[in-house]
Amino acid sequence: MRTFVAVEINNDEVLESIKKIQSDLDLRAKPVALENIHFTLLFLGEISEQISFKVQEALSSIKFVEFDVEFQGIGAFPKVSQPRVIWVGTDEKGGKQLCNLASQIESALSPLGFQSDKPFRSHVTIFRIKNKVRNISDKLAKFSSEKFGIQRVSEIKFKQSVLTPEGPNYSDLQVIKAK
Repeated sequence: MRTFVAVEINNDEVLESIKKIQSDLDLRAKPVALENIHFTLLFLGEISEQISFKVQEALSSIKFVEFDVEFQGIGAFPKVSQPRVIWVGTDEKGGKQLCNLASQIESALSPLGFQSDKPFRSHVTIFRIKNKVRNISDKLAKFSSEKFGIQRVSEIKFKQSVLTPEGPNYSDLQVIKAK
């Protein structure tokens, strides 16, 4: 099974703001479905059911307190001149707390052999771009300081992802609530 650990975005104000920006940007790219928008704290990839149980056991040791993340700004990976992903970022304080949470998760799962292949950057993906598009820095610059709302982070989820031609289908394997 293909798995990851995430914080889901479930604040309607934030999701409506993202939906509006997806429409306003008018890109030749596939927008991420609103129900699939999340922070990926650690991508685990393909694992067995047996490893899934060990991951759940390790994740149950995670302790964190609720915190708020403000969504602001927009950007692209790997770079605006050759985008593959368009994202919405976060405020510094909330981003740092997400980074700490991602680090705590990685520490809990590293004995099982899981480590991130790159440093955590607090963002949610709002578009995936398969075909080469022209430089969109002018379009993104208009929204560089845009604010999209605030999300309370009160739980993390261990999720399964099933890839389909229509896009991924996510389901919860475990929910860890803030203490």
